[in-house]
Amino acid sequence: MYQVDIIEAKEKLLELIEAAMRAEEIAITQDNQPVVKLVGIPKQVKPNRQAGSAKGMVWMSDDFDEPLEEFKEYME
Repeated sequence: MYQVDIIEAKEKLLELIEAAMRAEEIAITQDNQPVVKLVGIPKQVKPNRQAGSAKGMVWMSDDFDEPLEEFKEYME
């Protein structure tokens, strides 16, 4: 882990951010005590989607669009 004083961090913020994006951890210190840890956020990997992968898993009944008995009085 790389340590840098808060005043130096202010001057080199862009460099420190680039280092964090390269998976380096940076500790920002004040009075020789770590106060902030700068780390990059890993990119999220999206799963490969494939058309038709849920085939056979989803079905719809033949009467799905028929009025429900519970709402019959509202439909009249």
